[in-house]
Amino acid sequence: MRKHSQIAGMKSEITRVSVDPKGILIAIAIISFWFCSLIFLLNYGISYTDPIIYLGILIQMHLYTGLFITSHDAMHGLVSSNKKLNKAVGWISALLFSYNFYGRLFPKHHEHHRFVATDQDPDYHDSDNFFAWYFSFIKQYVTIWQIILMAITFNLLKLFIPVDNLILFWMLPAVLSTFQLFYFGTYLPHKGENENKHHSNTQAKNHLWAFLTCYFFGYHYEHHDSPGTPWWRLWQVKESQSH
Repeated sequence: MRKHSQIAGMKSEITRVSVDPKGILIAIAIISFWFCSLIFLLNYGISYTDPIIYLGILIQMHLYTGLFITSHDAMHGLVSSNKKLNKAVGWISALLFSYNFYGRLFPKHHEHHRFVATDQDPDYHDSDNFFAWYFSFIKQYVTIWQIILMAITFNLLKLFIPVDNLILFWMLPAVLSTFQLFYFGTYLPHKGENENKHHSNTQAKNHLWAFLTCYFFGYHYEHHDSPGTPWWRLWQVKESQSH
């Protein structure tokens, strides 16, 4: 009963946000870029001396991170003022990122905001050891169903697509993006002792680097201070708080 009331409270929180109509266009753009890039790379001839291969891996990694960030914004009700459309985009972007389930991510993320850097925070670990924290983080979010669905999909796709392409551009970037999300979006912002009201670090102002590393989520204090701000406007919050 308590869990249901907490989730209801989380849902009521996201209804109070004034949603910029550009949110849905940006979400569609990220999903579309991810899909088009993936289709191109899955059909690209593999030569390990070709720099396009390595650039493609990095681009796909960044776009996978964008899928998660899009789902994250949906959890805050920031993709669309239409609740059903907002939730649908959240589900789609989460599923495209290795079959993450939006319904599982939603309550955990809001627990993170409510209980940041405490024992009730699912993203937090009481050690600053990177690998111990990473594996604790992954155990919170990776399920056996994801692994099964990824295995089924891989074995179906390899009937039509070269295995090297599947591994390099579909599987590897997804794994690498978990490190990107964890390192820049969880580990750096929350490691160590933070006495401020959000118990969060924030990176120095550099908007290009902030976008490339984690869609401005290195500005993490700013996100916790203004959770109703979409990712693509966090740089403005940083600007306003830098003066």
